[in-house]
Amino acid sequence: MDLYPARQRLCRSARALRRSAITALAVAAIASLPLTLGIAGAQTNPASGDPWWKHAVVYEIYPRSFQDSNGDGVGDLNGITQRMGYLQGLGVDAIWIAPMYPSPQKDFGYDISDYEAVDPQYGTLADFDKLVAEGKKHDVRVVLDMVLNHTSDKSQWFIDSASSRTNPKHDWYVWNDGIAADSPGLTAIQKKNEHEGKVPPNNWVSIFGGTPWEWVPAVHQFYYHEFEKEQPDLNWRNPVVEKACFDAMRFWLDRGVAGFRLDAIPTLFEDPQLRNEPETGGTNAYGDANVSDIYTSNLPEVHDVIRRMRAMVATYPGDRVLIGETYLPNTAELDKWYGGEAKDELQLPMDMLIGMNGDHAKLDVAKFRQHLEEVQTQVHGSQPLIVFDNHDNMRAIDRYGDGVHNGDINKLLATMLFTTKATALMYYGEELGMPTTVPTRKEDVRDPTGLNGWPKEKGRDGERTPMQWTPGPQAGFSTNPKTWLPIPASYKTINVAVESKEPDSQLEWFKKLIELRRTSSALRDGKMTMLDTSNNDVLSYVRSTGSGAAVVVAMNCTAEAKTISLDVSGAGVAGTKVKTLATDAVSLKSTSTLTNVTLPPFASWVVSVE
Repeated sequence: MDLYPARQRLCRSARALRRSAITALAVAAIASLPLTLGIAGAQTNPASGDPWWKHAVVYEIYPRSFQDSNGDGVGDLNGITQRMGYLQGLGVDAIWIAPMYPSPQKDFGYDISDYEAVDPQYGTLADFDKLVAEGKKHDVRVVLDMVLNHTSDKSQWFIDSASSRTNPKHDWYVWNDGIAADSPGLTAIQKKNEHEGKVPPNNWVSIFGGTPWEWVPAVHQFYYHEFEKEQPDLNWRNPVVEKACFDAMRFWLDRGVAGFRLDAIPTLFEDPQLRNEPETGGTNAYGDANVSDIYTSNLPEVHDVIRRMRAMVATYPGDRVLIGETYLPNTAELDKWYGGEAKDELQLPMDMLIGMNGDHAKLDVAKFRQHLEEVQTQVHGSQPLIVFDNHDNMRAIDRYGDGVHNGDINKLLATMLFTTKATALMYYGEELGMPTTVPTRKEDVRDPTGLNGWPKEKGRDGERTPMQWTPGPQAGFSTNPKTWLPIPASYKTINVAVESKEPDSQLEWFKKLIELRRTSSALRDGKMTMLDTSNNDVLSYVRSTGSGAAVVVAMNCTAEAKTISLDVSGAGVAGTKVKTLATDAVSLKSTSTLTNVTLPPFASWVVSVE
């Protein structure tokens, strides 16, 4: 799920207004392993005393699309287990697995029907336990996606709730009688949804289009659904709902998961008065009036829940982590999700402000610099979490790409991702430069946003295509020629097998940066000081420690060569000579000075100060 940034973009636009050779391409399926209650993965640096997640590289896996182990055309848990060697070789510390719980798959797992099981198409609980155990062997932790805003309408909770007003679970969801169809001031979205003389109580709009109020004749009431009508919202004002959801989280914590990524977490609560949202002008892809979300997202009550959730998770050993899907308007709001000065809410709310800014993003140096400075200084010393890619947005290589230098731009974004003072979140295939492959025909669309909004909204299938492992059949993803989404034509050259043999490939660039991040004390623990701050073509900064270790990073964010001279003395760094640690520009590999350095178009340069 995604709330970025405006409702009419439906999980594609911001809700704020809104990746030596790989050892083997497939690890043989391992024998059944016993349930391991210990947490998977080892401390990145136990001697530092920091929690593991502070320096982690977290890798999102869309399970349908990563690896198919049984030939049905759909990825599964055993497929992920088979690829643990690859993940460890890349340098991944934790994987975030998108929902793999039982589900009708109306929204491909974000409509959960049972929180305490595995969907048969992905495997079994035994397969999950095997995955966690294999992850532990490879120092890769497992983080699960937890969807708490809503369930599937096929959940027994909702079936009970919708059966009768007197059912004990009726109040587990958000129900309303509606208002009279002849009430004054009705909006268009209300007028076209009349049932038994009643219409929805307000002008709210579903993320997936249309009214979010669905009539159920059995109870003569509407239920609220922020997303699809098959995804009814839970009533978090009922404490029994909180207990049930926390119990579901404990079920997985007891099985050794390292934490949770919390889907759509700002939307847990709605305005109890059900006031109309202010209209913001124009219409969305479905023809609905665009409205604000001030009454349906980021309400203050959600922070009380998160504090209690943090306290519950803290009772488990191993620094379990809470990561939040938090599309927010500014850094001040982001700080609230850490808990501000108290730091008692999410350890890692996703910072979407720098990397998730529309389908046609711009390499805006001034904005990058401003936000990186803000997130270093305005979140009470909490750990930033930077992200450029996920399963809900066009891949960053295309969002930021100019159609000519996309590969260089992808490397530049990776440079920023792995060298800033932040935990790094990446998405499967990002390390290969996998492109977005948008469907060209409605009959090829699987995603509900595309089915509902075609042709203006083509959905999110383009960023969810199968992982490209080899140039062979089905890109090594499956033995079945009919994969759940088509294999993009790009797989012939953009794949793990090919790129692992090319020193200058995207994959090798990602591996090099992740290794530098792991081994350089400056990149791990150093403070971050911006350099050449009046230059809006080149983003540059120095990471430095009190012991004198320093690394300078410079990225040319334009299609023209730029010459720079960088002064690091203001950051307390005394050296004047440099040694190139990583660059995608041949001309910079032997450069030994910070003076009069010419960066080719979209070049990245990482150096140590000697």
